[in-house]
Amino acid sequence: MAKGLQGFLWTMLLLFCTIQELGAWAMHTAVEGPGLGQPGDPALLAGGRVKRGWVWNQFFVVEEYTGTEPLYVGKIHSDSDEGDGSIKYTISGEGAGTIFLIDEITGDIHATERLDREQKTFYTLRAQARDRQTDQLLEPESEFIIKVQDINDSEPRFLEGPYIGSVAELSPIGTSVMQVMASDADDPTYGSSARVVYSVLEGEQHFTVDSKTGVIRTAVADLDRETQDRYEVVIRATDMAGQLGGLSGSTTVTIVVTDVNDNPPRFPQKMYQFSIVETAPVGTAVGRVKAEDSDVGENTDMTYQVKDEEGVEMFKVTTDSNTQEAVITVQKPLDYESKKVHTVVVEALNKFVDPRFVDLGTFRDQTIVRVSVLDVDEPPEFRPPSNLMEVQEDAHVGSVVGVVTALDPDTANHPVRYAIDRSTDAERIFDIDANTGAIVTGKVLDRETAGWHNITVLAMEADNHSQVSRASLRIRILDVNDNPPELATPYEAAVCEDAKPGQLIQTISVVDRDEPQSGHRFYFTLAPEATNNHHFSLLDIKDNTAAVHTQRMGFNRQEQDVYLLPILVVDSGPPALSSTGTLTIHVCGCDSDGAIQSCNSTAYVVSATLSPGALIALLVCILILVVLVLLILTLKRHHKSHLTSEDDEDMRDNVIKYNDEGGGEQDTEAYDMSALRSLYDFSEIKGGDGGGGPGEGGPSGNLASELHVLPQWVQSPDLDFSMFRDYICKKVEQADEDLSVPPYDSFQTYAFEGSDSPMPSLSSINTWSSGSEQDFSYLGGWGPRFRQLAALYAGRRGEEDSEES
Repeated sequence: MAKGLQGFLWTMLLLFCTIQELGAWAMHTAVEGPGLGQPGDPALLAGGRVKRGWVWNQFFVVEEYTGTEPLYVGKIHSDSDEGDGSIKYTISGEGAGTIFLIDEITGDIHATERLDREQKTFYTLRAQARDRQTDQLLEPESEFIIKVQDINDSEPRFLEGPYIGSVAELSPIGTSVMQVMASDADDPTYGSSARVVYSVLEGEQHFTVDSKTGVIRTAVADLDRETQDRYEVVIRATDMAGQLGGLSGSTTVTIVVTDVNDNPPRFPQKMYQFSIVETAPVGTAVGRVKAEDSDVGENTDMTYQVKDEEGVEMFKVTTDSNTQEAVITVQKPLDYESKKVHTVVVEALNKFVDPRFVDLGTFRDQTIVRVSVLDVDEPPEFRPPSNLMEVQEDAHVGSVVGVVTALDPDTANHPVRYAIDRSTDAERIFDIDANTGAIVTGKVLDRETAGWHNITVLAMEADNHSQVSRASLRIRILDVNDNPPELATPYEAAVCEDAKPGQLIQTISVVDRDEPQSGHRFYFTLAPEATNNHHFSLLDIKDNTAAVHTQRMGFNRQEQDVYLLPILVVDSGPPALSSTGTLTIHVCGCDSDGAIQSCNSTAYVVSATLSPGALIALLVCILILVVLVLLILTLKRHHKSHLTSEDDEDMRDNVIKYNDEGGGEQDTEAYDMSALRSLYDFSEIKGGDGGGGPGEGGPSGNLASELHVLPQWVQSPDLDFSMFRDYICKKVEQADEDLSVPPYDSFQTYAFEGSDSPMPSLSSINTWSSGSEQDFSYLGGWGPRFRQLAALYAGRRGEEDSEES
């Protein structure tokens, strides 16, 4: 049937095009072709008469032609064509020679390919009429257009899908949900191929669509999200204005029903039961309850509250914002003995209420929560909870300060025992009776040392000491008058020699460590031993101070420069206590303005002299210093004699430390050369040869004898140094093992020097050769510093020459 319908449409279109072409052909004399009558065309004659050239109609070609023969498009013709075949027609431009072919003789144009208007709507070509013999243009080249005639070959399409819309539940009928739009690729200016109408294929029970605009609207007013929260609606778009033979396309629209607060909260149970121990602290969670709400999102947000007075007093309800649960917590301490079961009425209500749905009912619900209190073994409780006691500071040891009482709150009512936490009373100033709770003094109290004591009293069950209660107790020590008043400071005053009677010298104040409740009141008077005093007077000012004034005219430092005035101070008691203080008054010299210049010259002299005790101490120090000096000198002398004896016995240890090079050749006493002579004669002494030893010449000998004993060192192959080497190694080992030696190395001189150096030495110690083997005359050219050395060796050389001769 579809093929028959398509054939019918093709027949109708061809008939329509033929009729249009014939009508245009019949009227071609009145209609100008597209290429004719252009301004400036030679065909326009001077008289306004137009010379006809090209003759053709508007060209159309139907798209999607499926015939086997080329489709006739139209005919181009020149009025100069006489039909003898002398004119050759050609075309150029879009599709010329491929899509469109022209008969050169007749000018008929045919389409050889299947065209699609949706891809290209028209083709622009140019026509030429040429002389077949000369190939010259007989008519000006003219442009023409071949339009592709549209047919209804494209169905409407929904290009913006998939579509998802939303509408609130319980919306009234006709509420707009969304708009859909289909697009048709056919020519909207030709026929009805692109005129689209909309309809609902599925879901028409709940939604409608506007046939022209594609707006989807609700068809019912009772959409309920809790029943169905989404709908799949199929919308169809049909072209040809919905007429028979039109093409159609469809799309699925998902419509989500959004929630409104149309459901109140409801508790699943009308009663909940929880239990909690009576010792649970305030803020402990008892349990959780939750009201269900069929709505979603913020429409399920709820608040909970306690409705009954008893529940409000003992419990508190809060809302968990994450789970929307009611959390019941303890607000006051529970007591099993007072009440075993508590009943709480909890109400849930929506936080956000939509006024449009108030008529649906109350958006709140209530439930009953029963809380059972469980009994536990509780520690004793102090009753009453007073934490202040007072006691006089003169209370005797063992005096009762007060009594604390604690009771076991459990029904068993176990006996209670008392104790004091000794970490708060380490000095054991107080004790407590373990059975009665009476607190007594354990030591003598002193308010001036500690006016308050803070102790912790423990109360525990007699048969279960793990059940312990603690109570802080503050004990105030009440004051009694047990400290006499004293002068605030050791007062010293000064009076001018030319002072006048009645002149104020000093104002006296006192201190008292006691603190009577009525305040201090002190009385001042001169001590009985000062009753015969005619120099000064004391005036009680009645404000706990007193003033000292002069009683006579003038004082003389030479007669008496210091006055001691005893003052008696008495407090108000009870009992009244007193003390005597002394005011020291110095007689001073003053200038004309009363400014003190000097006081008590005698006192300064006495202070400059030393007391007998100080003199004895000074003499002892001097004696100790003298003893130390004598001891040091004795030790030095003993040490020197010891070194001398060691030098006599063994010359190898005669140098302990040598860091000084001496003062040059001018210093002839920097070193004792006799030690060197003794050192190098050591081998001769060992060998039994007494000649040339140290005994032959002492330090007081002449220069010739000293030069005679200086040996010239010559290394002998038969000399044995093993004795020196062993001695040195022994000394090194002793020094390494001795921990008491000072932390520094000592330099000692020994006779063994080791193997000879490749460089010659100037020292006679390092020389074994005889004087005849060396010539010291070159020392004279070394400058003034070596002059004395040259003289010494020159003299030695002369003596040797004389002996040889």
